[in-house]
Parts: sequence; C-alpha cells; structure tokens
Amino acid sequence: MSSSNPLRDPRDRRLPRIAGPSGLVIFGVTGDLSRKKLMPAIYDLANRGLLPPGFSLVGFARRDWENEDFAQVVHDAVKEHARTPFREEVWQQLAEGFRFVPGVFDDDEAFVQLRATIEELDKARGTGGNFAFYLSVPPKFFPTVVQQLKKHGLSNGQGDSWRRAVIEKPFGHDLKSAQDLNRVVHEVFRPGDVFRIDHYLGKETVQNILALRFANTMFEPLWNRSYVDHVQITMAEDIGIGGRAGYYDGIGAARDVIQNHLLQLLALTAMEEPASFDASSLVTEKLKALRAVKLPKDLGKHTVRAQYAAGWQGGEEVHGYLEEEGIDPHSKTDTYAAIKLEIDNRRWAGVPFYLRTGKRLGRRVTEIAVVFQRAPHSPFDATDTQELGQNALVIRVQPDEGVTIRFGSKVPGTSMEIRDVTMDFQYGESFTESSPEAYERLLLDVLLGEANLFPRHEEVEQSWRILDPIEEYWDQHGRPEQYTSGTWGPKAADEMLARDGRSWRRP
Repeated sequence: MSSSNPLRDPRDRRLPRIAGPSGLVIFGVTGDLSRKKLMPAIYDLANRGLLPPGFSLVGFARRDWENEDFAQVVHDAVKEHARTPFREEVWQQLAEGFRFVPGVFDDDEAFVQLRATIEELDKARGTGGNFAFYLSVPPKFFPTVVQQLKKHGLSNGQGDSWRRAVIEKPFGHDLKSAQDLNRVVHEVFRPGDVFRIDHYLGKETVQNILALRFANTMFEPLWNRSYVDHVQITMAEDIGIGGRAGYYDGIGAARDVIQNHLLQLLALTAMEEPASFDASSLVTEKLKALRAVKLPKDLGKHTVRAQYAAGWQGGEEVHGYLEEEGIDPHSKTDTYAAIKLEIDNRRWAGVPFYLRTGKRLGRRVTEIAVVFQRAPHSPFDATDTQELGQNALVIRVQPDEGVTIRFGSKVPGTSMEIRDVTMDFQYGESFTESSPEAYERLLLDVLLGEANLFPRHEEVEQSWRILDPIEEYWDQHGRPEQYTSGTWGPKAADEMLARDGRSWRRP
C-alpha cells in the first residue's frame, strides 16, 4: 500500500519540514518575551502539525510552581496571544510534555533536577535526547547558565543526539563585550550549535528581500550605483520605553536596533548574490557587505542622536524620556539615532545608506526604501513635473507587510501633467495563507538545525566594529537633542539629509 496521503494535492509544494523528536528548555520562562512570543509560537507550531508528537517544554525560573501551575501559565499565554485558533486536542497532547524546574541560575540542585527532568522526558515522551536551551534572560546571566549546563553534562548530547543554545540580543554592548560573550558560549557549545535570535530575520518580508532581488529580472539590474540615488532604512516605534528603564538606560536606540536589526537589513539589501541559500553562503556575502561599510569622516555632521520630550501621542499626553520612571534626569541615552553609512565596493560606491530608528515617532513602521536617481533628461516642462518625486521601491517589513513601487504617471486630462503614483503589493491580499510569526519560523529552524536566518558571531562582531566609533564619538561630544513625542524626530536629522540635498521619506 502506498504511504502517500490521498487528501494531499501533489502540486502543493508547501508541505513544511517537521521537527524530529526534541524538546525546548526556556530559562527566564516567566518573562514577557516567553509569555507573549515563545509560548504562543510553540502552540501555533503544534497546531500547524510542525512539532513532533512527543515535543516537550521545560520551564526554568524562580517560582514555587508545580508542573500544573506552569501548564496553566502557558495555557493563559496561548489563549491571549496565539495566532491560530485554540484546539483542545492539540493542547492536551502538548501539555503532557510540560515540566517545570524551580531554581536560580547558580543553584546546582536545580540543574541536577533539570538533568533528571530531561532524562525522564526522553523516556516518557521520546525526545531522543535532543534539546535546545533558550536563554530568555538578561545577558549578564549568559555565562552562569552556559557554564552550569556544561558542569552538569547538559551541553552535550549522547550519541547522535544534539544540544543547542539560543541567545536573545543584546549580544554585548560593544565589540569587546561581544567577543567575551562569544568566547564564553563557544567554550561550551560549538559555533554551529549557537543560534542568536534576531527576530527581524524571521519576518517573511525580510526573507522576501532576497526573493525580490534574485528571483526576478526586473530589479537586480538596477540595484547599483548607476541607478540608485540612496537607500533609507527606518525602524520607527510609536511607544516609549514602557517598563524597560532598567534595560534601556545606558543602551539606547543605536545599540538596541541599529547594531543588529538595521545593519542586518542593510547587509541583505546590499549583499552580492550568494552561491546558494545555505547558511554559510549567505553569511559569506552578508559579511563582505558589512566589511565594506565605511563611516563618514565627520561624525558630527552625519550622525544624530536624540531623546523624546513630552508631547501628544495617540490622543494622550506623554512624558519625555528624562521624566520616565527609573531614568536618571541627566541620562545621555539616545531614544533616536540616525546615521549615514557608505559601502566601499564596486556596486555601491558613492551611494549613501541612511539608517534611522526612534521611539515615540509618528507611527510604528519598519521599511527599506531604495530611492532611484531622477531621469537624466526630461523632455517635459518643469511645471509639468513639479509634482514628481523620485522613483522608489519600498519594502515594508511591518506592520502591513508588502512592497510598494513609486513612479511618475500622467494625470488624466488634456495637459501633460505628471505626478507620483504607487503600485502596492500586500502579503495579506496576495496570499491566502497568513504569515507565521517570526518566532514560529525561528523556533522551528532551531529544532531543525537550520542556521540560515541567524546571525553568526562574525556578523555580530563586525556590526559592533561599525557602531563602536559612533558611540565613542557621541560619548565625548555634547548631549542628545530633544524632539517632541509624536513627531518624526529631531531637526538635526532633517538637516543631516538636507546637507546632502535629500529628505527623509514620510512612511
């Protein structure tokens, strides 16, 4: 008898890969990330049939919980945040693999219990000794946790089984701390078993940058200095720091967003075509692009940092950064950062890349805008084209994921008037399938051992080499400018582009 599924259309090539026997241990399981993102993503994967039947989830935290209490916490998180509908039978099977280990990170007894729990799950659930350890904890605890895993024989699997470590950003706060962190982690886990999560790389639209460029004939021939005037990469948030004062103060927008998310987007936008789409070919090309990044000579003119001041946002009055609870009123931490970079290679010589990020801006949006040069000769009268801007290709990463192309078109009527129009593609309208959450894709990739979407330690270190000189300059020169909450940032950022004869896009 054939084992093929009679209900499956042979033309449907979407059958995803399903993880083999495995489990996940989450350290810091009581945190926001775990509740809002990780637990719902695990449920959604189970609901889509992508987890093995015996998948197990172990929570580790400082709580006097029994396994049942932990299951209740996961249940509430899933009910509130999951993307897919709640199904009792999926939940029942998943919940049988939940275990909770109480303890602190330097508590040997807790790690002895963790080891016993993993061995019990191997027998009860058939996890095959394959476990990923997710460090959803502040970076200062990374060394303690990985050393405890090594000490208690948890970092190496027996026989063919695997053990992997998943690390959340920030990966250090400068080059030296990133190198120290990488050294500590690599003493315990092989580089190929360490997965650094940058959730941006799990987003469909970010992966679509590569599809747009390399699967189509119409974009790649223009993707160079002969046609591109400049590139703008923006990540704007409309919220303040919320309850993250302890984490955020002293880190700031550039370290929090530019060093990882925006430089990764820059690398994907600027890189050459990889030999194939496996992890090592992708890393090779991304690294070449990052190594070719050149900082402006005058950092005072071509970088800007600022802090949000009081203002109105979404119809309510909001505090400035320095008035937020837990923030030192003399803090120099940036909540807005904009920098100009160039890429010193044949494809991009002379094309500026402008990166900006900020909190309490006009709206929440992340986009990459490739802005093209104006037509070299216009047969039209200047008055006919005064409404015409520059052609642009805009890749929207969030919230309404898609791609927009802006170009000039004749206005209907008897006169020859030309103005900008846009052509829009939205994921939600073109595909019936809704995009999975970034964490679903990334967690599944960890269990499958697929490293394509995870930055390697060389990329992390290279990104710090780019940002460190800017941070050092800011540290020694003046204070951040202020900008009113709800606006698009400080005047200095507009002036930075105006000096180059350009202006920021209004997303």
